Amino acid sequence: MNADSGKLRLQVYLAQAGVASRRASEKLIEAGRVKVNGKTATIGQSVLPGDEVALDGKVLKPEERLRYILLNKPPGFLSTMSDDRDRPIAAALLGSAVPERVYNVGRLDQWSSGLLLFTNDGNLAKILIHPSGEVDKEYLVATDLPIPEGFAEAFSKGIDLEGEIHRALSVELMDQKTMKVVLVEGRNREVRRVLEHFGLRALSLRRIRLGPLTLGDLAEGSFRELSAAEVEALAAYSAAKQGRGRA
Repeated sequence: MNADSGKLRLQVYLAQAGVASRRASEKLIEAGRVKVNGKTATIGQSVLPGDEVALDGKVLKPEERLRYILLNKPPGFLSTMSDDRDRPIAAALLGSAVPERVYNVGRLDQWSSGLLLFTNDGNLAKILIHPSGEVDKEYLVATDLPIPEGFAEAFSKGIDLEGEIHRALSVELMDQKTMKVVLVEGRNREVRRVLEHFGLRALSLRRIRLGPLTLGDLAEGSFRELSAAEVEALAAYSAAKQGRGRA
């Protein structure tokens, strides 16, 4: 993680401190009522952990800093906060770098890898997890045998497995044994169950995107803080999806 990993836009900091909404916080900054480390703040300014932020001379101390952490989960790690069999836990990879109590948003099965989001923003997590949020998730899948003709069309139209319809938003074949699959609902082991139905097995199954967030070149087992722009994009994306779900 780099030195700027904990940087927040000032209006976000003010909102988290309970001062006002982000938009109203901008007006407080424009009015010259906010100071950072004793100096009058400006629009677009960011703050780092340890900076002193004051409104009308009163130092602000947010009760809890909201954290948004993107982890590249390795295979073999569980997406749970504890395990009575002492199996490795993905959250443990965050270590002391994230002292706040954060929780994973959704899950990846034990032997899948890739993008796993952790946060203590309960409101956002609730939207992302709820089916009405319709958050799309993209996976890169490598199979043991060639993908049969008709697989992509069948998965996109929907496959009935034991009374449950499994349907991909899209399936893009990369080569004979590799494809990208986009899901919306993402039931437990959905891709693996569909592969088994066609006599295939996943050699690797990696989530590379969650809504507007992408895994990029983040090393396996590593994590990073979302940028302020990514947090805003995720919030806007979630709000738009939720609004569409109510329509």
